[in-house]
Amino acid sequence: MQDKYIISITGIQTVDGEKDKIEVLTTGDYQLKNGHRYIKYKEYDNDNPNISTDTVVKVESDNKVTIIRMGDHPSRLILENGARHQCHYSTVMGDLMMGVYTSKIDNTLTDHGGDIKVKYQLDFFADLVSDNEFHINIKEKEE
Repeated sequence: MQDKYIISITGIQTVDGEKDKIEVLTTGDYQLKNGHRYIKYKEYDNDNPNISTDTVVKVESDNKVTIIRMGDHPSRLILENGARHQCHYSTVMGDLMMGVYTSKIDNTLTDHGGDIKVKYQLDFFADLVSDNEFHINIKEKEE
């Protein structure tokens, strides 16, 4: 019952006018539990494919998404439309508290998949670090 969905993720980060785009195609799980939608998948390290991070995208409503990464460098980003949150972000250099301001959440998820698009900014001590956006598409795998 695991990895029943194809998950396509596109992320764009803009720092000082320079855009960096990543695209990931993976398999994972997608479910509705207690009124929230959960997207679960593994992210693999580009330098060492034996190292993975479990990622959970919790869609709490049309206006709130939480991204939880577990592993060596855990993080929790709270993305709430029109709100700024202080979030824990772990890196190889140590733990940080980052400001996260979400400007847009477009959620068209259904029980069988769909899309979610989010735009947000990261700041450190109120100084803009980056503009970010991601698009996640979920499709049921063909049997």
